[in-house]
Amino acid sequence: MNTKMFEVAGLGGGHVGLTSARIEQLGTRLEGPVLTAGDEGWDEAVLVWNAMVTAKPSLVIQPTSAQDVATAVRFAADHGLLLSIRGGGHNIAGTALADGGLTLDMSRMRDVTVNPAARLAHVGPGCLLRDVDRATQQYGLATVLGFVSETGVAGLTLGGGFGYLTRRFGWAADNLEQVEIVTADGRIRTADRAENPDLFWAIRGGGGNFGVVTRFTFRLHEVGPVITGGLAAWSIDRVDDVLATYRHLTATAPRELTTVAIIRLAPPAPFVPAELHLKPVAGLLICHSGAHAEADLAPLRTLGEPVFNLIGEKPYVALQSMLDAMEPKGLNQYWKAEFLPDLPGEYLPTFRDAALEVAAPLSFSVIFHLAGALNEFDGDGGAVGNREAGFISGFSGVWPPHTDDDGIVAAVRKGWQSIRPFSTGGNYVNFQLAQDDATRTADAYRGTYERLRQIKAEYDPENVFRVNRNIRPGR
Repeated sequence: MNTKMFEVAGLGGGHVGLTSARIEQLGTRLEGPVLTAGDEGWDEAVLVWNAMVTAKPSLVIQPTSAQDVATAVRFAADHGLLLSIRGGGHNIAGTALADGGLTLDMSRMRDVTVNPAARLAHVGPGCLLRDVDRATQQYGLATVLGFVSETGVAGLTLGGGFGYLTRRFGWAADNLEQVEIVTADGRIRTADRAENPDLFWAIRGGGGNFGVVTRFTFRLHEVGPVITGGLAAWSIDRVDDVLATYRHLTATAPRELTTVAIIRLAPPAPFVPAELHLKPVAGLLICHSGAHAEADLAPLRTLGEPVFNLIGEKPYVALQSMLDAMEPKGLNQYWKAEFLPDLPGEYLPTFRDAALEVAAPLSFSVIFHLAGALNEFDGDGGAVGNREAGFISGFSGVWPPHTDDDGIVAAVRKGWQSIRPFSTGGNYVNFQLAQDDATRTADAYRGTYERLRQIKAEYDPENVFRVNRNIRPGR
C-alpha cells in the first residue's frame, strides 16, 4: 500500500509530516470531511474574498458540529500544526487561511434558529449575513450585522462588527448574548455574562484569538421588514454641497437613520446616465429603519435632483445586499481607515481631496456614521472598545488581479495619512491588512489590550490561535 506524506506547516515554523493513513484515521473521528488539494470541494474551501491573499493550506477540515471542531483543535494542538478558521472568508487580511497549515472551514455549520418570542437567534459559525437576515426578517426582527450580505457572521462579530443598525443598537458584539466556543485545550465551553465571563468579554471584539465559536446567540430587535433606504448620487461639481449636507444630516439625525457618504467613479450600471459612467460622483447611502423617514431626510432635498436616486421603501434584506456588487470576490483589496470622534468642518475638504486621488473604476472612499448606542455601553461592553467613535472613514483601493495597481495603493496610503490627525487613535481590527504590524493591532484596542493578553494567556497560552490579528499571550 502506498502511503503519501503531507507536509503541514507547524506552529513554531518548519513542517510536520503527516501520512495519508494518519489523516484517514483523523477522518474516521469526524462527521465532516477532511480535504486535500484536488478533492471535490477543495477550491471553494480555500477561496477567500481578497485576491491579494495567496495563502493556501495543506489540509482543510469541514466540521459539522462542535464535537468535530473540538476533535480538530485537539489534533492541531497535539501535532503542533498551524491552524486557521474560515467563516465566510471575507476578512481583508486573509486570516481565514493557514498558509501550508490546517484550515477549519465552517461552511457546513450554517443553521439559523430564531426564537421570536425571546427575540433571540442561534447562529452557526459558517453563516453569512444574508442567512441571518433572511431568517430573522420573517418575523420583522434583525440584529446588528454588516452591510455586505456575503460577509461571514463570525469574523464580523468577533472583531466588533458595525452596520446600518449600529447607531440604534451598538456593535454587533454588543448584541451577543452567549456563545458556544471550543478553546485551545479542545474543551467545548459556554461563555456569557454569567459563565466564563472573562472569555465572553474577550471574544466580543478580540477576534479569533480565544477559540472557535461554534454557536452565536444574538439579541434581536424590531426592524423592517420594509425600511427606507438606498443610494443617491450627485455630479462631482456638487461634492462640497453633498458633504456639507451630510455633516448637517448626521448632526441632527435620529438613531433610526444611518447615512454613509461615498466618493467614487460611477459604475457603468443601467441606473447611471451613460455620460457619467466612470466619472466621479458624490453619493449618500441611506438606511432609515424607523418612522418619519420623509421628514428626517428633508435636508437631502436642498441638494436638488440627483443624477440617480435609488432611495425609497424596500425590504431590509434588499438594502443589506445592495452593496454586494461593489464587493465581489476575486478582486485585489487594499483598505485604510480610522475611527473619528466627530466630523469637524476641516475634515471634509481633506477627505474630498484624498478621495478624488483614490478614485479608480473599482475603488471608493467613505464616511460611515456610527454615533449613538455604541457610545453608551459601560465597561462590560466587551473588548471592542472604541466607544468614542462617531464615524469611521477611509479609502478602499480595489483593482483586478494580475494587473498593476496604477498607483491605487500609494493614493490610499496618502489619503490615510492625511486623515490620521482627525482619528480617535483607534482603528477597526476587521479592516487591518496582512502587512499591518502588531502595533496597529494594539492600537485597535488601546486600553483593553493588556487585559486581552492576560485572558489569552489563560485560555490559549501556546498561541494555538495565531492566524488572525494576533494578540500574543501575556506573561
